[in-house]
Amino acid sequence: MNGNENIILTKTIAFSLEIIRYVELLEERRKFVIANQLLKCGTSIGANVHEAQNAESKADFIHKFKIAAKELEETKYWLVLCKNSSSYPDCSHLDALLKEIEKIITKIIATSKAVIS
Repeated sequence: MNGNENIILTKTIAFSLEIIRYVELLEERRKFVIANQLLKCGTSIGANVHEAQNAESKADFIHKFKIAAKELEETKYWLVLCKNSSSYPDCSHLDALLKEIEKIITKIIATSKAVIS
């Protein structure tokens, strides 16, 4: 890891790739509806974080991170359903990754808001 690495970009890409792998397991088990929902929101976190890198203003930057935070919450919801359904494969590895991302996103939003104030 070099000093110029943007950790939130790295983590959201890694998470998206893990979501894709998990969704492929769900599709193998014919769990298409939840697989589709999870794929959309789980990969949208990183898409919004990446989009924020070229924000038009600090307010736009914060807005995009808030959208990422909303997508993160939706992802948590679908993972809770998967975790609590006996017919779904284990997704506990995704929880830990998502918690790390949540902490970083929360901190970025709070720090960015403090800079504006």
